[in-house]
Amino acid sequence: MTRLYIAEKPSLGRAIAAVLPRPHKNNNGYIEVGNGDIVTWCIGHLLEQVEPDAYDGKYKKWNMADLPIVPQQWQLVPRKTAKQQLSVVRKLAKQATEVVHAGDPDREGQLLVDEVMDYIKLAANKKASMQRLLISDLNPAAVKRALGKMRSNRDFIPLSVSALARSRADWLYGMNMTRAYTLLGQKGGYRGVLSVGRVQTPVLGLVTRRDDEIANFVPKPFYELFALIPYQDNMIRARWVPSEACKPWQDEDGRVLNRKLCENVVNRIKGQPAEVTESERKETRQSAPLPYSLSALQIDAAKRFGMSAADVLATCQSLYEKHKVITYPRSDCRYLPLDHFRQADEVCQAIAKTAAELSSAVEGANTSQKSKAWNDKKVDAHHAIIPTPKAVNSNALSAGEYKIYQLIARQYLMQFYPAAVYSEAKLVFTIAGGMFVAKGRQLMSAGWRELLGREDSTSEQDLADKVPPLDKGTVLTCQDGEIKDKMTEPPKAFTEATLLQAMTGIARFVSDPSLKKILRDTDGLGTEATRAGILDILFKRQLLTRQGKSIHATEAGRGLVYALPDESTYPDMTAHWEHQLQDMAEKKCAYQPFMDALQERVQQIMEKVKHSEVPPSLRELKSPEPFKGGKKRRYSKGSKGGGRTGTKTSSSRAGAKRKPRKKAD
Repeated sequence: MTRLYIAEKPSLGRAIAAVLPRPHKNNNGYIEVGNGDIVTWCIGHLLEQVEPDAYDGKYKKWNMADLPIVPQQWQLVPRKTAKQQLSVVRKLAKQATEVVHAGDPDREGQLLVDEVMDYIKLAANKKASMQRLLISDLNPAAVKRALGKMRSNRDFIPLSVSALARSRADWLYGMNMTRAYTLLGQKGGYRGVLSVGRVQTPVLGLVTRRDDEIANFVPKPFYELFALIPYQDNMIRARWVPSEACKPWQDEDGRVLNRKLCENVVNRIKGQPAEVTESERKETRQSAPLPYSLSALQIDAAKRFGMSAADVLATCQSLYEKHKVITYPRSDCRYLPLDHFRQADEVCQAIAKTAAELSSAVEGANTSQKSKAWNDKKVDAHHAIIPTPKAVNSNALSAGEYKIYQLIARQYLMQFYPAAVYSEAKLVFTIAGGMFVAKGRQLMSAGWRELLGREDSTSEQDLADKVPPLDKGTVLTCQDGEIKDKMTEPPKAFTEATLLQAMTGIARFVSDPSLKKILRDTDGLGTEATRAGILDILFKRQLLTRQGKSIHATEAGRGLVYALPDESTYPDMTAHWEHQLQDMAEKKCAYQPFMDALQERVQQIMEKVKHSEVPPSLRELKSPEPFKGGKKRRYSKGSKGGGRTGTKTSSSRAGAKRKPRKKAD
């Protein structure tokens, strides 16, 4: 009896083999272990979707009349660089009596091995008995634990179906929309591909609309009013809270736009009694932030170090695969299984040895304390990104690797520190019938905030001065009123950090109220694994550009957004897709109705485009580069360790071939 383990990539395969019986025999594309079992691997995706002309030769030339292109029988072909490894996997799978699926623990990792088993026509009995090995930490102890907890691969079929639907839907939508709008752009004289995707285009739309808001912004004056109330040797400054009667003189954010109104209030309150009608002093506790998901880590790294999302992902892959000092990085989860709690001491010691700057933080950690991060109910295939019990010499890490490791380690250590404790105070005064509020907040005990290395700016004396402990009913005298003249400011341009935040919190940007409600705290634009690649593609296709830390749409990017139907440039559609794909993974939604509805919508859009004139925004656009025929460029999509990159055509010819995206939304 021979068991075959099929890993997603060689590094994972070697990690599995390392804990299996010795001696090992290394062969071309696989490892034979001491008990006769075999470990092999894919190299990322071994298969890819065929080009449109594989379905019909006429699709080799881009022609509006041929749209939409809708495959009747979807086809996959071996990637050119993976044919040899596919042959190895096919031969070994035929010979083995038992097969173990060891793809990465996510939607795409599930499909990656499943599609190979379907392609090589694995025997039905082997497929039915196939087991699923879920590994999120490449260290030997963790791999051994995972081997003892294998599940039936049948449990994950819905996850695979969800990934398959996403892949085909992206091809169907992206291929047709890109050809249609590139052909429109060509009619207007644009030499280049106007790429459209269900995630990349809404991201482009977010940036374009933000740029427009900034460009069209007209600053307006507004006013803040404070009552100045002497108490002992200090001055209490209480902010005026306008009543309902003042709404006609306020904007949608409650800002007062009429200075004369404020002047009238000042005249009314000067020298008048100020009665305390509400007095509150309380202690509040702030728990440590949860360990990182990939997006949360990318956002923090962008803010602190100016690192791009793609750089953070590549750095994490190296820390995970090469150094084995962090757990699986492409995680959208911020919680940890209870089983990991037992490793806390080992992990903390590894942190102290790897990052000397955190040794004092390790000493202060109480590893018997269990934060809310440990919650089995909130962990499925993968958990939050944390350090492993393995230590390395810090000299073995690059500067970027060390920075990211420190961020991950510090966030983990915070789980073993007490809550930060604040003292908060509030006084509400009634003066001449108006309401005025003074508030103060002071950090009393830093707790986990000690690890941030930043002092709270509010001192204890400041709090006492601003909001003294007064009883309800106390009457003081308002000495005067103070008006602050201010100007409204335009929204800030997106940065990498704020754009990633927007992609992970799309509920704020969807226009459909019912969808907003459904998606508030759930889905985002793209997945943890693809967001970095999406941004990278938009920059490389010259639809987005950087100006310092700010991100802006290019002329071509704006032109494309203005030309497309709104549904293509807002997050609503892709948010709806992700919601349905998640339902599919949870067996709440079927594959075929989803695909049928998408096909019908693409058909409708294509018919409309065919009868459209060239939109004004696509006329006289400056082409991104001189005409170079069919020259191709290779674009990285933050490949998942196995070299997952896709070839993107940057040809000026509308008849050029465009390869479908792999593992990108």
